[in-house]
Amino acid sequence: MKGTKLTVKEVATELDLTPQQVRNLCRYDKLPSEKLGNSWIINEEEVQYYKSNHSCGITEDKNLSQPKNSNIISFNEPIALSFFTGAMGLDLGIEKAGFKTLLACEVDKASRKTIARNKPEMALIGDIRDYSANEIRKKAGLTNSDDIDLIIGGPPCQAFSTAGKRKGFEDERGNVFLTFIDRILELRPKYAVIENVRGILSAPLIHRPHNQRGEEFDELKFSELKGGALLNIVNILRDSGYGVSFNLYNAANFGTPQKRERVIIIASRTGEKLPYLTPTHSENGEFGLPEWKDFKSAVQNMDEDSKNHVNFPEKRLKYYRMLGPGQYWKNLPIEIQKEAMGKSFYSGGGKTGFLRRLAWDKPSPTLVTHPAMPATDLAHPEKDRPLTVEEYKRIQQFPDDWVIEGSLIEQYRQIGNAVPVGLGKAVGKAIYNHMNNISSKQYSGFKYSRYNKTDDIQWELQTCKAMNQFKMVI
Repeated sequence: MKGTKLTVKEVATELDLTPQQVRNLCRYDKLPSEKLGNSWIINEEEVQYYKSNHSCGITEDKNLSQPKNSNIISFNEPIALSFFTGAMGLDLGIEKAGFKTLLACEVDKASRKTIARNKPEMALIGDIRDYSANEIRKKAGLTNSDDIDLIIGGPPCQAFSTAGKRKGFEDERGNVFLTFIDRILELRPKYAVIENVRGILSAPLIHRPHNQRGEEFDELKFSELKGGALLNIVNILRDSGYGVSFNLYNAANFGTPQKRERVIIIASRTGEKLPYLTPTHSENGEFGLPEWKDFKSAVQNMDEDSKNHVNFPEKRLKYYRMLGPGQYWKNLPIEIQKEAMGKSFYSGGGKTGFLRRLAWDKPSPTLVTHPAMPATDLAHPEKDRPLTVEEYKRIQQFPDDWVIEGSLIEQYRQIGNAVPVGLGKAVGKAIYNHMNNISSKQYSGFKYSRYNKTDDIQWELQTCKAMNQFKMVI
């Protein structure tokens, strides 16, 4: 009936969403509505308009050979479930490749607000450890017989990062990683993607602090050898029938204006190994590909005077005013270097993140979760300020209208932790092509990262050789 008012519960039933998803649609003006007291009221015409223009991609199977009362569900697009979702960079990438994400899983409050703001109709759950495989299916609107095409996730990387204590699976965050593997095996998707930092390539199963190594301590145990953590993950997946391939990928090779390297593990239920991702760019135009995108191309046509940024302390600005695009502390006169760096001047390491201005004509360095920390500065090429949130979004390839919720620091953190959209798209395209028997173009000898022996074949040969030598010694 024209003019009929519906409650949130009634709309949830009509759209096959949860009441919370409907409230999110109303709250973020995705579904025109009116709030009366603490309740939302929606016109039936608006509900029908939304329904006809925002299909969730689910249709009843019309195959006449099926029983009359069969409730088999088919999808117009391959479906994905997302875990450790964050600001949804990886999700946006795989959606560009043709996938439909039905569910997000995230515990961080600011990230949950970002997901709800931009994808209010999407199912959203919390800690992965609080949900069984069957509960995850139910939240995603799937039955036990529905096949899942893809599961993606970037478990917390701090447990494996070389910048941290590297407790690996002993760390609570590492244990969450293992829970993620468990859920993958229980849900049995056709494909699974695991994203992580470079440090996972060398992380042991059990980490021994460096101050407990040396001649006065016992020899390292087998479980303390480099690479044990990743080898364990790969073997678990293989023992369950999945084919596994991985590599360390520089996002700049996939159209991202940023030199950011991440390990991407792809598992296939068929038992086959997928080929490596197909690059779309190369550093200097090798293989006939376009050259890497630079910072200038990323921020063109945008307001450089945004106030959405943190500030450098005045004592650091003194030195920034002496530096030009692409320069850092070593471009200062030697006496000024000593003054600016203090005791750090005499410490080891390249210290390339100190007093660093981005270059206009090169990709950005890896975005960090705070652009004004002393050792990881990310200053504008010419302005005397750190990069803005908006520039962060452009570098990570988020749409300009993608809203990042939370405080300024929480916004930086979410974007800095995200997978660049271009890299996510390359992952999605590789899987989509494999699903549809489409050959993915490969470039023999292409250098995916600045490090050597980071692909699954060379890495495993090197790691297993070291482990076998260890076994022979003992």
